[in-house]
Amino acid sequence: MALEDDIAALSQAELFGLFEPEALKLLAFAAEPRALKAGDVLFRKGDRADGGYVVKSGNIILASDDNRAEPFIATPGTLIGRMALFLRTARPATATASEPSTVIRISPTLMRRTLEEFPDCACIVHDALAEDLLELTDGLENVRKKFMNDEDDKKLEPNPGSGS
Repeated sequence: MALEDDIAALSQAELFGLFEPEALKLLAFAAEPRALKAGDVLFRKGDRADGGYVVKSGNIILASDDNRAEPFIATPGTLIGRMALFLRTARPATATASEPSTVIRISPTLMRRTLEEFPDCACIVHDALAEDLLELTDGLENVRKKFMNDEDDKKLEPNPGSGS
């Protein structure tokens, strides 16, 4: 029953929701479940990533520790650290359980194995990452346009020291 519960939890995560059942079964079988008590820290900002986590139960608060951004609450079915499925980068936030919670850790090695054994899943991941890249590019272009418009507006403002 636990394997089916893990498969169900993984299938709720956005990236894994389109994976074929056998790929989900491999992930669920080889992934590492971890139980957390309220207040337990899953990882800290700056830690080296060791994989992604799918929240199976409970809630995990992700906070950047600099108070600039509102904390994000990861609920069941949320994938935490999508890029950490592929890269061992630094964690951008601290993840803390706000209540008793269970997560499923998927290491980069397991992710790579799954994508090698299920090429259709690799295509799904490719498409999701490509879409993210397009959204990032669009967002950067919008910022560039806003910056350029602000610069153009400043050129049109009268110079207070010119006497006109």
